[in-house]
Amino acid sequence: MKFFLDENFPKAAVGLLEGMGHEVFDLRGSGREGLPDPDIFAEAQLSTAVFLTTDRDFFHTIPHIHDKHAGIIVIALRQPNRAAILEKLLWVLEHLQPDSFRNRAIQLRDQSWIAIPPLDPAS
Repeated sequence: MKFFLDENFPKAAVGLLEGMGHEVFDLRGSGREGLPDPDIFAEAQLSTAVFLTTDRDFFHTIPHIHDKHAGIIVIALRQPNRAAILEKLLWVLEHLQPDSFRNRAIQLRDQSWIAIPPLDPAS
């Protein structure tokens, strides 16, 4: 799979995902840091990559603006830290099928998760 890291997502995710055989895109160090959110999301879509972020706004806005996209995973924890964010990322990768991400926004919280549109329980 392909993943695109928002600038707020732990850089340690690059090594974790690449170690699992995934392709990772990260704007940090490219000279294009600081782009507005719509532009960052557009970059992810040009890469056909699942967008990884801790910015809750993406969960609440993108599904209403874009019905077709590679997917969004928002990790929204009360006290986020690198280890907790990476733990949630691993959980979602272990529990959902890769095709579950396409055209779907998934928000992982401390004790629950939600998807727009909802996932079929058999997924």
